[in-house]
Amino acid sequence: MTESLFSPLTLRGTELPNRVMVSPMCQYSSEDGMPSDWHLVHLGSRAVGGAGVVMTEATAVSPEGRITPGDLGIWSDEHADALSDIAAFVRGQGSVPAIQLAHAGRKASKTVPWEDSQPIPTDDGGWETVAPGSEAYPYESKETAATREMTVEDIETVIDDFRAAAERALDAGFEIAEVHAAHGYLLHEFLSPVTNRRDDDYGGSFENRTRLVREVTAAVREVWPDDKPVFVRISATDWLPDRESWDVEQSARLAPLLADAGADLIDVSAGGIHPDQQVPEPGPGYQVPYAERVKENTDIAVGAVGGITEPEQADEIIRNDRADLAILAREHLRNPYFSLEAAHELDEDVEWPVQYRRGTFE
Repeated sequence: MTESLFSPLTLRGTELPNRVMVSPMCQYSSEDGMPSDWHLVHLGSRAVGGAGVVMTEATAVSPEGRITPGDLGIWSDEHADALSDIAAFVRGQGSVPAIQLAHAGRKASKTVPWEDSQPIPTDDGGWETVAPGSEAYPYESKETAATREMTVEDIETVIDDFRAAAERALDAGFEIAEVHAAHGYLLHEFLSPVTNRRDDDYGGSFENRTRLVREVTAAVREVWPDDKPVFVRISATDWLPDRESWDVEQSARLAPLLADAGADLIDVSAGGIHPDQQVPEPGPGYQVPYAERVKENTDIAVGAVGGITEPEQADEIIRNDRADLAILAREHLRNPYFSLEAAHELDEDVEWPVQYRRGTFE
């Protein structure tokens, strides 16, 4: 039988009710990493809206792993306790609660987007950033964040931070853990030769540059239950064709290695490593071909994101086996009820919450 957007998907022992996922989208609305009512309503409304998977924004595994002071975090048991109500509410609406575990690397310690995303000096509330090397992210302003090249001990600490964050996420009630290795953040910085010029076991060759993301994935898998899936988000390409960089073929080569490390789905995005990136025209499904290429090279599931906005388009991606999961970001900002409306448009038998049925299309 041909799978469709509203076919369930079983990963390990976890069944996703449909193939729509709310992409991680930073809200920059936390204090000290704590979730607020904003997060409950933001994520909860997308669960009410029928998405099969509702994933948190990038959730920092350590304070210095935050992109901004407004980022969500899970570096303490208090954070896990505060997140548990959100996970429970999402699950109560029939969606699968998921969390993205992240470290921002050299793109940490900057202001929120509506304050121009500029580095925050360490004497003004910012903090030292860490990366494979000491080169800071090239912001437009003359100010740069203080960036320190990580030692092997630093790397081991990061792996431990991801492991501990996964344990807390499980205690909070999340059913999927996603390792964030995309968009120019720390794990992507190790993957890309643009930012990784190390000459030790974590730099140089493809094997060495991919070592950290494989070790982090294995650490998360180690503490994540056998019946629950682990996702890994990657940037399939740096969009830097004129220099040595991370590209789609390396991503396809990485996918089976991540599967060996314990990943159950590769969430395929793109870009973010350097401001010189050459972003293609962002038309409908403009990144889906990257997911297709990765899917050709692995036996585990693959998610596609980027320019997916219409029900028929999302359904086509699944029906033609281009990806196993349709991941929507901006469309979910515009319309929390995308999945319910898509079910109506595609003539699928999906019930609206009883509280909302008077507003259905009948």
